[in-house]
Amino acid sequence: MKIAVPQIDTLDHILPEEPLLMMGAGPVPIPQAVANANGIVINHLGETMGKIIHQVKSMAGYIFQTDSPWIVGVAGPGSAAMEMAVANLVWKNTKVLSICNGFFSNRLAQMAQRAGAEVEQVSIVEGQSANPVEIRKLLEELTPEVITIVQGETSNTTYNHQLAEIGKLAKEFNCYLIVDAVCTLSTMPLKMDEWHIDAVITGGQKGLSSIPGVSLVAFSDRAWQRISNRVIQIPQWTLDAMLASNFWHQDSYHYTAPVSGLLALHEAMRLICNETLEKRFKRHLTCSTALQSAIESLGLDLYIDGKNRLNSVIGIRLPEQLESKIVCEHISKNYRVEIAGSFGPPIVRIGQMGEQCREHNLFRTIHAFGSTFKDLGIKVDVPAGMAQLENMLQRQKFC
Repeated sequence: MKIAVPQIDTLDHILPEEPLLMMGAGPVPIPQAVANANGIVINHLGETMGKIIHQVKSMAGYIFQTDSPWIVGVAGPGSAAMEMAVANLVWKNTKVLSICNGFFSNRLAQMAQRAGAEVEQVSIVEGQSANPVEIRKLLEELTPEVITIVQGETSNTTYNHQLAEIGKLAKEFNCYLIVDAVCTLSTMPLKMDEWHIDAVITGGQKGLSSIPGVSLVAFSDRAWQRISNRVIQIPQWTLDAMLASNFWHQDSYHYTAPVSGLLALHEAMRLICNETLEKRFKRHLTCSTALQSAIESLGLDLYIDGKNRLNSVIGIRLPEQLESKIVCEHISKNYRVEIAGSFGPPIVRIGQMGEQCREHNLFRTIHAFGSTFKDLGIKVDVPAGMAQLENMLQRQKFC
C-alpha cells in the first residue's frame, strides 16, 4: 500500500495574522535578544559551548542565590526538572513529606511515589499557604528524609509565603528540601542557600522569559553528596544528574544538548543580571499589584486573599454563569490576548512573569479582559479598571 503525501499548510496559514499577546500562566513573551539567540545552532560540544555553559552556571548562581556549583540543565519542560530533582534525591523506601497546595505540588508527590518512596501527602486547604507550625508537627510525627513543596502553586495561584521558615525546619530535622520555583524564580525573592533549600527547580518559559523546553535544577552541596553516594542506581538515564554533570561540569558528552535553547536561556539570564534581581522584583511587584487592583476596580474578585496570593500568576474568580474556556476563547479571538483557564477552580489566570510585566501589556490586557466580560453579559466598569491601573502605576513611580 502506498502512503499518500500529506498536504500541509505553512505556518503562515495556521498562525493568526496578528500575534497573540501571551498573558497566561506560561509560556510568556520573550525579548528580541532571546528570540535571536534561539535561531542559532552551534556545536553542542567544544570551546564555544563550554564558555556558554560556564556563564549560564555563573548567572544561575546569582539568580538562584546560591554558592553551590551543582547547577545542571535538562532538555525538557519544568516537569522534567521536577523529575530530575525528585528522581535523584529519592529512591525506594525514602520517606517523603509532600506539601500539596494543588495540581503541581501534587505532581511532585506522584513523582516521588513512582520513584518508590513512602510518600505522606499533606493537603493544604485551598487558598491557604503551608503553616510552619503544622509542618513541624508532621516532621516530628513522620520523620521524613525529603520534603517537597512549591513556592507558588500556579494551578490556583496560592503562594507559600513562609518558605524560609519551612527551610529552617528542614535543616533542623535534617531533611532535604525540594522546591518548585518554576513560576516564581526571578519574579520574587528566593534565597536558596539562606533558606536551606537543597534543590530548586525552574523552567525557561516563565519568570526567566526564555523558550519552553530547557530547564534548570540547582542542587546544594549537601544534596549533591547524597546523589554522589546513592547506592541504588537512578532508573532514568537521561535525568541522571551524575551523567548530566559530564556535560554541565566536565565539557563532555551526555546527550546532544538543546543548543538553540541554551543560547536563548543564556540571553534571558543575561538580561536578568543586567536588570538586577532587586529591580526585577520591584518591577514584578509593582505591575502585579497594579493589575490586581485594576481587576478589582472592574468589579471582579481575586481568587486568593491577601498574603497567600501569588503575584506571578493571578487568579480571577468567574461569575457562576461563565466557564473559563468561554472567556479564554473570546479574549483570544476578539482581542488577541491569551490568558489561561484553570485546573479545577472557577477561575481564569493572568500571568505576571518576566516580559508580561510591562506597562503597555497591562493596559492592553485590562482593556481586553474587561471588554470580554462586557461582551459576555457581565457588568464591569472598564474605565474604572483602566483608571485604577494608571493611578497605581503612577503612584509607584513616586514612592
